[in-house]
Amino acid sequence: MLIVGLGNPGSDYEKTRHNIGFMVIDELRKRLSASTQSSSNFKGELFKFQNPVSLENHFLLKPLTYMNLSGESVVKVKNFYKIDEVVVIHDDLDLPFGTLRFKFGGGHGGHNGLKSIDAHISREYARVRMGIGKPEHKGEVASYVLSDFSPKEQEHLDEWIGHAADAIEFLLKNSLEDTSSQYAKKGSPC
Repeated sequence: MLIVGLGNPGSDYEKTRHNIGFMVIDELRKRLSASTQSSSNFKGELFKFQNPVSLENHFLLKPLTYMNLSGESVVKVKNFYKIDEVVVIHDDLDLPFGTLRFKFGGGHGGHNGLKSIDAHISREYARVRMGIGKPEHKGEVASYVLSDFSPKEQEHLDEWIGHAADAIEFLLKNSLEDTSSQYAKKGSPC
């Protein structure tokens, strides 16, 4: 399984709403003692860990191509390691902050990272949708997703990231449907 967290590289973007996927990957790296896989060909930070039960290798990926080109990194890793199962963790404007939803396939909803992945590997992958809420005005979307979480949101951020990481660990041994029924979460009041 390839677990991809979407975000943008660099300290300017580190704590932004658009980088929630990177934040979950960082938490999983710690929990799973994932080792770094080095290759500039992957256009991202790649980490490998082994499922202790099945001894299968699984991978965590943070594409470093910037959001709009995420698919370039995903397809390189997927093809190199011949991975069939891909899970993408991403921010979702259509869900209230703190929401966690799961689905397989579907549209990109205007998310440029998903558009890029769809173009490179098709829409046939699992999505972990992390709601970030939306700005008051449509014209503010770009600045909203590239801004830091509010102080009130930050109070709930570690718990939410931990919950998403718990869900991914559960997903390693269970179906997406079971993971959804166990870990889907409504948004926090912020």
